[in-house]
Amino acid sequence: MKLLAAKVPVSTVWTSPDAPRDIDAPAVAAQPDVAGWAKSMDTETRLGLHNRTLTQLLFAEPVLVRSERDGWSEIVAPWQPSSQDELGYPGWVPSSHLGELPGSASDPVAIAVPTAVLQGEPGGRAVAELSFGTVLASIEQADGYTRVATPDGGSGWLADNALRSGVEPSEPEDRLRLGAQFLGLEYLWGGTAAYGLDCSGLVHAVSRVLGLRTPRDAHDQADAIQNIPIDEAQPGDLYFFARPGKTVHHVGFVSAEGMLHASETGKRLENEPLTDERRATLITAARF
Repeated sequence: MKLLAAKVPVSTVWTSPDAPRDIDAPAVAAQPDVAGWAKSMDTETRLGLHNRTLTQLLFAEPVLVRSERDGWSEIVAPWQPSSQDELGYPGWVPSSHLGELPGSASDPVAIAVPTAVLQGEPGGRAVAELSFGTVLASIEQADGYTRVATPDGGSGWLADNALRSGVEPSEPEDRLRLGAQFLGLEYLWGGTAAYGLDCSGLVHAVSRVLGLRTPRDAHDQADAIQNIPIDEAQPGDLYFFARPGKTVHHVGFVSAEGMLHASETGKRLENEPLTDERRATLITAARF
């Protein structure tokens, strides 16, 4: 297997090379337009992503390539733990989305705002728009900017006010503050980026910004994170939901209002009281 990295801002991971539809062309282009793709889909089209998309890779995220065919790479994403594969989350991405790993550098930094502009020089031309949750290795700092290593031997600069150190301690309220940036964002099955999130994608992305390696899917998150009694849950903890005899299908952050979550039922990211239907399927809580 080869160890590579995503060299585009967001690469959507598919169940197979045959999974993308005609409308998904912007997401699989050599230079994908994930923001435009997300905006182009109505609710029915978004629901059609079930059994097509799995997750998303963010810029500079490492992947192991298992095989290649017809311009596609079969990969596993080690930063996204999964019970499907001990090496990471499996799936397929266009081979054009992958490049060489970034070079050696020092402490990791994460983009903590919805999007940030990667620049060629501090205050200079825009190279790319990067998503919340993108983690990069820092090289140096100067005049309110941090230079970061990028795939294929490159580097770029990001404004310090868009970044959070991967080793900075976090508090429960940080999870809610970071997640609340996306209130109103439309739900996207398999989404882990600022252009659309699913329920476990929200938890995974927020955790990544806070320097935590959290599984990608809700049922794996429920298994990996320390469970606590539901009546002991505090804001910043997690609620998990499952129907009788079924695996966990939904997760959200406990909040003072009830729950901050990416709701497929509500079609967007919301902070709202728990409905009677939600309470009926609430099975456990968990604390990082």
